[in-house]
Amino acid sequence: MAVATEQKGMIFDIQRFSVHDGPGIRTIVFFKGCPLRCEWCCNPESQSFKKQLMVVKENCIGCRRCETVCPTGAISFTPEVTIDRKKCIDCGVCCEVCFSEALTMIGREMTVSDLIFELKKDEVHYRKSNGGITLSGGEVLAQPEMAAALLKACKEQGWHTAIESTGYASEKSLDLILPHLDLFLMDIKHINSIKHRKHIGVPNDLILKTAQKVAAYPHTEMVVRIPVIPEFNDTPEEIAEIAVIAQRLQVKKINLLPYHPYGENKYENIGEEYKAGNLEAPSKKKMEILRDLVQQIGIDCQIGG
Repeated sequence: MAVATEQKGMIFDIQRFSVHDGPGIRTIVFFKGCPLRCEWCCNPESQSFKKQLMVVKENCIGCRRCETVCPTGAISFTPEVTIDRKKCIDCGVCCEVCFSEALTMIGREMTVSDLIFELKKDEVHYRKSNGGITLSGGEVLAQPEMAAALLKACKEQGWHTAIESTGYASEKSLDLILPHLDLFLMDIKHINSIKHRKHIGVPNDLILKTAQKVAAYPHTEMVVRIPVIPEFNDTPEEIAEIAVIAQRLQVKKINLLPYHPYGENKYENIGEEYKAGNLEAPSKKKMEILRDLVQQIGIDCQIGG
């Protein structure tokens, strides 16, 4: 087994000065790779466990250096930069000569010590605001050894720790991370397992089992988060079903996260198809009705968070 500080993981972003996803000012570390395939995912670049080439055509200045250096002939101009994904091997050579950042590689391998070095840069903000570190994704628990080692190292620094997770994880993975975790922000998207599998790619059995285990763990707070998705789970009945489960688990807080289409353009940038279709964000009034419904069930609820 690797020495804890040298444990490696695939990371695709580090976001500083966040005031969401946990208390205070936080730094969010985004893990790459997810076993789910939510049709509306706003971070499709987080799904693959491998590095990926992202193309932002609007940034291209037409210098064509990338076309010259590509070892597989995957790049052409028609007239805009075009990637043949069947030929592309995600080697990243093109990115090294793209000064306009039209081509970037998403994902890099980092060790725990690499990340602690980065996170320490904002330590003063964590301490002044009672903030800390949140691990997000992708799915954090798809890299359990790395997540556990990083959380442990953060606790050794005296920082508050949180993760955002789909809950799609083995009991063994949970046993690794829970001793080092203050806050578990857990998505529960639907109670109907058939509908869950159809739109997310996996059934919800393991997710509900995770919710039970985390809710019973004595030293970790759990907040349930429900992404409110039109035509999937946005009816009062569907939201109430999740709230009732949360109430049985003695969860004290639910966050309702309204759907937004902001990540839609990323699908084209990585050569993928956006499968959610033309959904409209739920109205403020609708979100308030759903919030009030959850509160009537007896759980503190807020929109966003």
